[in-house]
Amino acid sequence: MKFIHTSDWQIGRTFRFADDDTLGSLQAERLEAIRRLGLLARQEGAAHVLVAGDVYEHETPAERTLHQPIERMRDFADIQWHLIPGNHDADQPEGVWARLARSGLPENVTVHREPGPVLIDTAHNAWALPAVLKRRHVLTDLTAYMDEAETPPDALRIGLAHGSVVGFGGEVESEHNPVALDRAKRAGLAYLALGDWHGFCQIDARTIYSGTPETDRFTTGGGGGGEVVVVTLHGPRGEPEIKRHRTGRYTWKKLDDVVLTSEQDILALDARIRSIAPDNPGAVLVWAAVSGLLSVDDMALYESNILKRLSGAVACLRLTGAPQLSAGLDDLDRFGSGGAVRAAAEHLLAQSEAGGAEGQLASEALQRLFLFWQEMGAQAG
Repeated sequence: MKFIHTSDWQIGRTFRFADDDTLGSLQAERLEAIRRLGLLARQEGAAHVLVAGDVYEHETPAERTLHQPIERMRDFADIQWHLIPGNHDADQPEGVWARLARSGLPENVTVHREPGPVLIDTAHNAWALPAVLKRRHVLTDLTAYMDEAETPPDALRIGLAHGSVVGFGGEVESEHNPVALDRAKRAGLAYLALGDWHGFCQIDARTIYSGTPETDRFTTGGGGGGEVVVVTLHGPRGEPEIKRHRTGRYTWKKLDDVVLTSEQDILALDARIRSIAPDNPGAVLVWAAVSGLLSVDDMALYESNILKRLSGAVACLRLTGAPQLSAGLDDLDRFGSGGAVRAAAEHLLAQSEAGGAEGQLASEALQRLFLFWQEMGAQAG
């Protein structure tokens, strides 16, 4: 039997650091990932897609958001989609799953809202054993029932759960929605499909976190996200065949401790970011922690190459910190030997050299003054 394992779609997720255009694109791509999953299932000859929780970002999505993923799945009527609630979309009495039940679901979409074995593939004698979150956090292992759950002889027992494997990750994380490290072995599972971690992570031969199909953060554990798992089961006791498949369009990259002190550093940063996806920089999101000291001319280059051109080339350029302006009295000669602008620049330079919060503001103001003056000079020329 072959199926696709995925999780953590989190449809409706917002990204506060992104502008409106980028936010819209990121949200749209999370929906487009569902179409890619359907096409992959057809390509691989997989009749089922198992979604291990967090289909939605919130328990009370807007009406349009509620139906968007369902309609994408409806388009693949030849594929059976199996969903369970996650910690973001737990099965509350008037929550997302109750609303969908009232409005009706396509025949090829099943939401597993109660624990217990469910026959999902007669030809392969395959049974899903879902763990169902009824609230965001629980302290008991909802997969424990699988140990005693009865299925026919030689059945393919496929666990489906959303939570943290106890004894593998951090202890704080495993306090909520815990899953026993050896649940697959205890319950005689052919495979345990897990959700909650946003990056691929293999706990053992039968216990896998698929990660989210479209990366959604700069720091993702495991394999980094943006992929799904194609699983082939060779009988109830055979070891599963696991094939990772990239589905994500966007590449997220975090750059720590970027220190800029020269023109060469600026050009190197520009080239480094553009090299992440040289054929498609528009699919790259970068978060860089920037510091350093730059001369007046280099600061102008930073403004032009990084803040303007590079920011326009990538999907998102998120900067923490900034290089500081290194200016002295000789640099003030750019404003002439006298006049109001020169006097203002001298005052700002003195304040910046005094340090403190006011000095920081003065330094930033002086930087803007230099850049404005250069732009005006360039336009006049």
